[in-house]
Amino acid sequence: MLIVSQVETLQNVAATTSYTVENYLKAIYQAQVQAHGERVAMGHLAAALGVVPGTATTMVKALAESGLVEYEPYVGVRLTSAGEKLAALVLRRHRLIELFLVQVMGMSWAEVHDEAEHLEHAVSDRLIDRIDEMLGRPKVDPHGDPIPNEEGQLAAPHYDNLLTCQLHVPMRVTRVTDQDADFLRFIENSQLKPGEIVQIEDRDAAADRVMLKRRDDVIAIGTRAAAKLMVQTALLLLVVLTGGARAQASPPNEASRPFEILDNSFLVEEAFNQEAGIVQNIFGFERGAGAWELAFTQEWPVGSQTHQLSYTLPFVGGDGSQGIGDALLNYRYQVWTEDGSRPAFAPRGSLVLPTGGRERGLDALGYQVNLPFSKQFDDVYVHWNAGFTSFPGVEVDGTTEQATLFTPHLSGSLIWRARPMIHPMLEAVFQSEDSPAGRASLLTLSPGMRLGKNYGDHQVVMGLALPVTFYDEGSDAAVLVYFSYELPFRR
Repeated sequence: MLIVSQVETLQNVAATTSYTVENYLKAIYQAQVQAHGERVAMGHLAAALGVVPGTATTMVKALAESGLVEYEPYVGVRLTSAGEKLAALVLRRHRLIELFLVQVMGMSWAEVHDEAEHLEHAVSDRLIDRIDEMLGRPKVDPHGDPIPNEEGQLAAPHYDNLLTCQLHVPMRVTRVTDQDADFLRFIENSQLKPGEIVQIEDRDAAADRVMLKRRDDVIAIGTRAAAKLMVQTALLLLVVLTGGARAQASPPNEASRPFEILDNSFLVEEAFNQEAGIVQNIFGFERGAGAWELAFTQEWPVGSQTHQLSYTLPFVGGDGSQGIGDALLNYRYQVWTEDGSRPAFAPRGSLVLPTGGRERGLDALGYQVNLPFSKQFDDVYVHWNAGFTSFPGVEVDGTTEQATLFTPHLSGSLIWRARPMIHPMLEAVFQSEDSPAGRASLLTLSPGMRLGKNYGDHQVVMGLALPVTFYDEGSDAAVLVYFSYELPFRR
């Protein structure tokens, strides 16, 4: 029994030591972010952890021996790359747990910080990944703090606060930097949680007062409180379109949540690669103007979300001919993930294979470039694209000459989250189509709707749209049916 007791004691000491290491790494990490990567003074670190400087110095020296920090006496401490990744993963667990406790367990955002402080050391990485998936891969926690991804990468957007932002310009609250429970309750009671639209009317430093307009009234808050509220410029058009719906249907923290259906546009490409371990199967069927097309697309991440390979196989029919059309092989690179005021950006390059021959294509190898951007504004997602398709060496009918066909395009879409998984949408595509018969300008407007359902770690999305294409001679209407099935291909 004595041996068993000693083993349990050693296990408890090891667990406590691990918790202490994680707390130190997280505190250094957060202080480094505030100091823009500079070394953290030992006095600052000790105050953040509630210990005396001597205790902090002893622990930091041990972390330095383990290769997790770089310590310079009388100057400060800084994380190594290994320590930075471990710290970011601890922060990821903390912020995902906070969001889970608020959204799933129904706890107040003012009380989840202390609970997450305990739970962040106890949950497994596998459970955190499932929580992340269940919550729809969120980018921020309930207080607007960014959540590191599974690789420990943390977006660090620059925000103004209510002391530095412009006067008389609508601003959206994005983040609250003080986690004190009393302060969070004050922010909640003042209706200043992330997602709210506010406008600074006046600042008076001598009176320690900031006058701001929110919703239909004007309130005053202190300058210290104003400095803790991060904001970004609100898109005025979307405020007009969605402000009433947000006030009536969703509280501000719900409006700022990431979309549960994300990479499921019909005609306008979104700027989101598939996440690691997830494959997407997309079926699209369109019928109109005496012809039809059925296309199957499959998207695969390559190692991580940064790189994606996909292919598209079209089957076309009409005018007495049917069969496979020109297939596409696609590569897309995730240059930016969405972060603060920065949109997601994922350029794509494609090879167009002449699998349709002369009957259902141009019988020439082509290539396509597309530059998609995506950005969420509360309950509205905006996607916009620019690009072109080119076919060098196309034979001109009835001659031995060859021509290069070049078709540029511009497109954009608005997608509104009426309910978590019910999204009305409007897409628009303009292209100056080049063909052997000549050039024609085409404008397609496509109102539609998409609906989704999650089944564990699988997602099904269905959609219907009514695209209308306008050209010089008139217009053509069509019906588009969409179906997507996402599932993991490895654990």
